[in-house]
Amino acid sequence: MTPSSGSEARAVHEGQAVYGALLLHGYNAVVFGINYRAFWRCSPQQVVDLYERNITDEHLDIGVGTGYLLTRCSPSARRRIALADLNPHSLRHTAAQLAGYQVTCHRADALKPLPLPRTSFGSVGLNFLLHCLPGPLSAKAAALDHAAACLYPGGRLFGSTVLAHGVPVTPAGRRLMAHFNRRGIFHNAADSLDDLRDQLAARYTAFHLTTHGSVALFEAVVE
Repeated sequence: MTPSSGSEARAVHEGQAVYGALLLHGYNAVVFGINYRAFWRCSPQQVVDLYERNITDEHLDIGVGTGYLLTRCSPSARRRIALADLNPHSLRHTAAQLAGYQVTCHRADALKPLPLPRTSFGSVGLNFLLHCLPGPLSAKAAALDHAAACLYPGGRLFGSTVLAHGVPVTPAGRRLMAHFNRRGIFHNAADSLDDLRDQLAARYTAFHLTTHGSVALFEAVVE
């Protein structure tokens, strides 16, 4: 898969390059144990519940992290999981956590069409991905379109993202967010709840958007 070009390509790579093999081993404790509780004020269980409501036995996950959320879903012996991410460390790490499932890995840029057959999945998750992608939400929403192209009609698209505006952000959360933006790990300084709602409304007649602290959770049915 050919990544985005120019400055966008550099920003996309900056956002995922930090996730080296060593960092991934401590990722869950820091991100889910500290950051999401103390800084973003969102319980990881809220996102696990989002998965439980939407995941099917033919699932695609884009921006896979460590597989923390997937491993906490109720198991299904029939589940087939495709993983899409630019970072090979994340793909290998997550695939290893899901050894009990049928897993395929695909190096891919979420802002480009995905190297997967169209209408092949019943669900697709984009969790904690949009805030890592460069540009305004109107540009990041290309990731929603590429994900939706992989779904059967009636399939479920869902995800979560940290927002900077239109949601409560604690002073400590604001400082951490600014730090991550300076380092190129986050690109969400302009991301707002209203803009996210507009992008969802422009694409889906049936969608649900909720917030927990600074995190927005969304789910939609693709027609």
